[in-house]
Amino acid sequence: MSKENLEKVKSTHVLEMIRLAYEFCTYTESIDKKDITEILSFYQKLLPLLYLKGSMLPELEASDESFNERYVSEEHWERIFMSVKNKFGKDEYFWLVDSNNDTLKASIAEHIADIYQDMKDFMVLFQNSRLAAKENAVIEIRKFYAIHWGLRLSAIMPVIHRLNYAIEIAENEDTSF
Repeated sequence: MSKENLEKVKSTHVLEMIRLAYEFCTYTESIDKKDITEILSFYQKLLPLLYLKGSMLPELEASDESFNERYVSEEHWERIFMSVKNKFGKDEYFWLVDSNNDTLKASIAEHIADIYQDMKDFMVLFQNSRLAAKENAVIEIRKFYAIHWGLRLSAIMPVIHRLNYAIEIAENEDTSF
């Protein structure tokens, strides 16, 4: 099983996911230095790629589950959250319909910080030289794609789109879908 897992861990899909996670985390960590137009443009392009690559991650079983760890602390998450929240300002909140068809007020910063946490934990765990750590990293990012960060990505992509094209949308408000 470990040879098969090694091939899956070294697969193009996993390596591309690592690259995208790195880009997302690095950019998000430096968001304070960016203007909102650049931020919207970056997320508009990267978030769909993360979503697509998340759907292509291989399924595998861990040879040793003791290597499964989380690294992003609550304080680290809070720093990312506040940085994103400050950048989006009045556009920070949006309305979301949950699985019960209830309308909820949601936060772009919370969604980005949650995605960041899953991506950063994936990257840090994957950097461990042990195959078991890499297996756990892939297993966890794939699992969290289904139940956590994939959902958050799909929720904020339309919001990012609307913010990115607010002028064009406002000019064509009379257009119906």
